[in-house]
Amino acid sequence: MECSLCKSGNTNPGHVTVTLEKGSTIVLIKDVPAEICENCGHYYLSTEITKIVLKTGQEAVKKGAELEVVKLQVA
Repeated sequence: MECSLCKSGNTNPGHVTVTLEKGSTIVLIKDVPAEICENCGHYYLSTEITKIVLKTGQEAVKKGAELEVVKLQVA
């Protein structure tokens, strides 16, 4: 698909690290499947992956973590 940010690159499947921050909690989620623009590097997550990423972040906040690094496990 064409990148909606730079308008000059196409996306390809790959993996990214997503950083979430809420209050004093920072969560790094590694190996997240995404569509990545070959030109600018902007990435797009599917609805299913977005739900998993957000749930992972919510769990870290709930635990009171300051910094959590997680490798995404997609079933």
